[in-house]
Amino acid sequence: MEYLAIVTALALLEYLGIGIMVGQARGKFGIKAPATSGHEVFDRTFRVHQNTLEQLIVFLPSLWLFGTFVSHTWGALIGLVFIVGRILYVQGYVADPAKRGPGFIVGFAANALLLLGGLIGAIRVALNS
Repeated sequence: MEYLAIVTALALLEYLGIGIMVGQARGKFGIKAPATSGHEVFDRTFRVHQNTLEQLIVFLPSLWLFGTFVSHTWGALIGLVFIVGRILYVQGYVADPAKRGPGFIVGFAANALLLLGGLIGAIRVALNS
């Protein structure tokens, strides 16, 4: 379980880091709160932050379902793949939205594997009890 907790903390730290990027872009491009658009690079950075939140909603419960019903270690490793995918996504999207695909695919695949694996694992446990 410790590995799952570490990966959870890393994913949340990554999200906070992206939030800091949004704040820096807000300052750099003069986007005053509560505005959420105004410069192309700020807009992309803001979207990356929002999209990461959307992905975390699936990722965090899926990580723990997989870890609980399948494997703590494999869940944590797949969780690290998700985090790396988000890093690639951030770098690609902020540079050029057309370059976000590889990072998205890596993160989506990790999320799908965690969610489906967790569901199948839970069903197997339920049927065996």
